[in-house]
Amino acid sequence: MSITMQLATPDSLGEIVEAVAVWQHTGGPVQLHPGDLGWHWRFGRRKLAEAVRVWARNGHVLAVGMVDDGLIRMGIAPSVDEDAAFAARLLADLSDPKQGVLPDGTGAVEARFGAALRDLLDRGGWAADEPWTPLSRELIEPVEDCGLRVEVIEAHDVRDRIVDDRVAVQRAAFANSTFTLERWRAMAAAPPYRRARCLVGYDGDGDAVAAVTVWSAGEGRPGLLEPLGVHRDHRGHGYGRAITVAAAAALQRMGSSSATVCTPSSNVGGVATYVSAGFQKFPEVTDFRRTS
Repeated sequence: MSITMQLATPDSLGEIVEAVAVWQHTGGPVQLHPGDLGWHWRFGRRKLAEAVRVWARNGHVLAVGMVDDGLIRMGIAPSVDEDAAFAARLLADLSDPKQGVLPDGTGAVEARFGAALRDLLDRGGWAADEPWTPLSRELIEPVEDCGLRVEVIEAHDVRDRIVDDRVAVQRAAFANSTFTLERWRAMAAAPPYRRARCLVGYDGDGDAVAAVTVWSAGEGRPGLLEPLGVHRDHRGHGYGRAITVAAAAALQRMGSSSATVCTPSSNVGGVATYVSAGFQKFPEVTDFRRTS
């Protein structure tokens, strides 16, 4: 059977997003999610297409990778979880700079699913990199009230003032943020946002204090929080926990089976916030970094 690797095209991104959505399953690892692709879409669909690699066998998409600054984040179909031949082809392409996946020298692979690929990376001399903590909250029981007034921005319900607040909180929450109104519009106009929402939380004085974007992968599949932040001028009041609870409630209303997130283990405060919002912490995972 023929295995091919190719660059995505702007016109193929919709098909790729749907393939990645189908691979999400409750209880599985937090691997590349439609929300990751949707968040990256803020730079435009052409930029996203340039970052995405697709592996297919006989025309059927079985793996997708999104390259970001020397790291490729992988999504792998459950049907090839233990497929040694497919994993060997992935590893060959990841290891050879001439294939245009990872640059020469050091490069990193985020492969949280795909037992065969993870085994080959481990045995092939790829070293463990930065540890990450995956967290998940099941959405079977009703989600409690978060205690904040929360405004929701859907693809068909865009209020300029709320969008302005969404952008402002993002920039105030992350010191190096390049988020802009134009980038929000690019993200919100993209196919993944049809199953997504932005939430903005307000305190008693009417100030926007926290924000999050939640992404559904479809009914009965895990949803993703990406990104979530609290305004730097309003930290220390529990707003991180509140907007996290609001995010879980939004995903439940959208039919998600669970709410998932993965954050650097070094972000001790962030991990504690998710746990306080009812998320279960799972064992750490690491990326794989090429050492030579």
